Amino acid sequence: MAPIGKLNTPLVNFRGYKARIVSKYLNQELEVTPDFVIGKDTQTAEYQAKFPLGKSPTYEGADGFCLSDSSAIAYYLASKASDSPLLGKTAEETAEILQYILFAESDLTPAVINVLIPALMPEVPYIKPAVQAAEKQMARFLAALNTILIDKTFLVGERITVADIVVACDLVMTYKLYLEAADRKQYRNLTRYFKTMVAQPEFKAIIGDVKLCEKRIQPAAPAKKEKEKKKAEQPKKAEKKAEKPEVEEEKPAPKPKSKLDSLPPTSMPLDEWKRFYSNNDTKPDAMEWLWKNYDAEGYSFWKVEYKYNDELTQLFMTNNLIGGFFSRLERARKCAFGCLLTLGVANDNMIWGYFIVRGKEIPEEVTDAADFESFQWTAADHTDPKTRAEIEDCFAWEGPALPRECYDGKVFK
Repeated sequence: MAPIGKLNTPLVNFRGYKARIVSKYLNQELEVTPDFVIGKDTQTAEYQAKFPLGKSPTYEGADGFCLSDSSAIAYYLASKASDSPLLGKTAEETAEILQYILFAESDLTPAVINVLIPALMPEVPYIKPAVQAAEKQMARFLAALNTILIDKTFLVGERITVADIVVACDLVMTYKLYLEAADRKQYRNLTRYFKTMVAQPEFKAIIGDVKLCEKRIQPAAPAKKEKEKKKAEQPKKAEKKAEKPEVEEEKPAPKPKSKLDSLPPTSMPLDEWKRFYSNNDTKPDAMEWLWKNYDAEGYSFWKVEYKYNDELTQLFMTNNLIGGFFSRLERARKCAFGCLLTLGVANDNMIWGYFIVRGKEIPEEVTDAADFESFQWTAADHTDPKTRAEIEDCFAWEGPALPRECYDGKVFK
């Protein structure tokens, strides 16, 4: 079979995956360019005569038809098959497919790139406010997809379409480089969907096995400012002759910044638990680690329940309420860990969970949060089998000890 055309892109490129996966589904012969170098081959006069934007991927059909933009190429190739299974069967399905493609290209992918680019390209300056704003955008888009996929296997209809191929490919870098195990729990529906997509033979033939992120990629440390360098090079001024020291009154010992500073050292650093929880399966691995290392003298467990469950309506709004509470618990990052879950169904749901805090009392770092009074905090005995089962299922977001079915949740760590 003669190739339908040529795709100009490196083999390892999330944008280039889209057209190649479409062709794999449709048994199209598509010529690839393993030695293609973006920034070099895209700048040649011959290339730019065909593709004036100098972008990649690009497509050059056997009939001379040329096309830029990865999603446009994927959609075009999907349309080349008669009665294509990857396209919509109705005007409504077609509109939905285009909706998700445009969302992935104009909203999701720019946010992901703005988050990851300072880490992937050290020459790009790391501007913290810009990255944080992009992270908020990306989280909002991922949460939206997570909600959409609550009761769906595919984005449109009951089969894979080009919308799934585009969105899944645009999520590859996020799942490989950014979303750690704890993050993936927050996007349970989306993660299930992504795993389903990349497990398809047509995806695996192009992408291979996708290794999910263990530790989030971090931007390189910024170079020292030239100003600081010059300052260091300036000769020191001659020191004044030492004068006879005066007798000073003994200064009182500084007061601890927090009551927690006066607690005896603990045998279980909270950061170690957070790392183990994030990078391992909750049951049995993480929970076995916790019970083995838990310092009952240095920490305490607390059951946390929202006081106004009767006012909760839509599930996603309940989950957003948890996120807002966690954002106002920033002071407690070093002394607390917890999971709050959204349980139930629309117009009949609740917020429920467990926290581990440093010390035997709820520290000021927690009680100082603006929303603290909206929650009932009850000391929990972790040695009680029923309580221990609830804690394990809470931290795993699933299990028979949960009061109701888990819709979603968030992890404070």
